[in-house]
Amino acid sequence: MTKGNNIKESQPNNPLHGKTLEAILVYLVSYYGWEELSELIHINSFRSNPSIKSSLKFLRRTPWAREKVEKLYIDTLK
Repeated sequence: MTKGNNIKESQPNNPLHGKTLEAILVYLVSYYGWEELSELIHINSFRSNPSIKSSLKFLRRTPWAREKVEKLYIDTLK
């Protein structure tokens, strides 16, 4: 193991540590539902025929949207 990996693995206070984008999205959809989620974060893939697959594709290509989803996830856990 390199030194860089040790830093990455030791983030016990980071709520995103060890979470995949898919796991975060599934949690948010189960917590809020697609309709409320689309009101909280204005993304077309949450509004028009929403699915985990299409939303993940968009979020992986769109950093600002991914940041909003990650922030909502953190705020939801509080």
